[in-house]
Amino acid sequence: MTDVFSRMERLERTLGKKATERPPVICPGGMMNAAVVEVMEQGGHTLPEAHGEGGLIAALAEDVAMYTGFENFGLPFCMTVEPEALGASVDYGTLKCEPKITRENFPCAREARYFEKGAIGRSRRGGELLAAIGALRKKHPDVPVIGSLTGPVSTAASLVGQTAFFRDLYRDRENSHKLISYVTEQLVDWALLMAECGANVISIADPTATGEILGPRLFEEYALRYINSIVTAAHGAGKPVIVHICGDIRAVKKHLFRLEGDALSVDAMVNLEEVKKENSCVTTMGNLSTYLLESGDPEKISRATGVLLQKGIDIIAPACGLSTSSPLANIQAFTAAVKEARHG
Repeated sequence: MTDVFSRMERLERTLGKKATERPPVICPGGMMNAAVVEVMEQGGHTLPEAHGEGGLIAALAEDVAMYTGFENFGLPFCMTVEPEALGASVDYGTLKCEPKITRENFPCAREARYFEKGAIGRSRRGGELLAAIGALRKKHPDVPVIGSLTGPVSTAASLVGQTAFFRDLYRDRENSHKLISYVTEQLVDWALLMAECGANVISIADPTATGEILGPRLFEEYALRYINSIVTAAHGAGKPVIVHICGDIRAVKKHLFRLEGDALSVDAMVNLEEVKKENSCVTTMGNLSTYLLESGDPEKISRATGVLLQKGIDIIAPACGLSTSSPLANIQAFTAAVKEARHG
């Protein structure tokens, strides 16, 4: 079947609550990175080398889109760009293992040190990532470039030892707010730089800001306010925003509906059909199980994707971060099932 809209038009229309012939099928990068091992082996552009060189970043993003069928470029390929620029130590991993924080820089929120605004963009990896965004935007004007950033709670938690970080949320609210406010200011600047360089959409993934970890009170106090600050800034630059929240959302659902992003992405355990019934204004995104994408077979994946389509999910995407060992055939079955669909 011939598509009515380009990949860019389809995603922009969906985020703008306009009709399309079918949902977009995307993987936004960052925490939800689709540079699986088979893609890198077939395309020849590999991690960890591509974490830090603009030309390789862009080439790997092209490989991901070409081999998987996802209808966007999603950058970066990890969640460590922001924490590293703000002082955390990072192990860049291997072909099969994603980067990870090896040392938080501060023992507690009170002892955090603050860099001047723009630290992420001034960092080596930040500069290379911006160059890759610009190159992709120029070369592929019909493919949406999604600039993904790690949310304020998760970034702050990467700068302070986690035990101390969560203790401080309860016992040292003043310095916790000071730290997360500082991180948010850096993330706002980073989002605006990505937008300026050509990102069409900003995606915020804040996996530490779950209802299971924070509970409703702390989610409202520390996540909702600061995520919305980034959304407001991106909207000011004319860019729509996707917000991803991990885990079981029941404890914080009423606060999720106060998020000001243009689409809400959630984990596989969440019934997005119920979310749509509870709040018809929410543009839903997700939420095919990444465990199924790793361990299932193409036929099961196609059927599960069909269920999401029948439920009217607005943007089809993986529910969370993909395992690097996910078979390429499974991902291709996922994206093909969406592209064969048509709204009735």
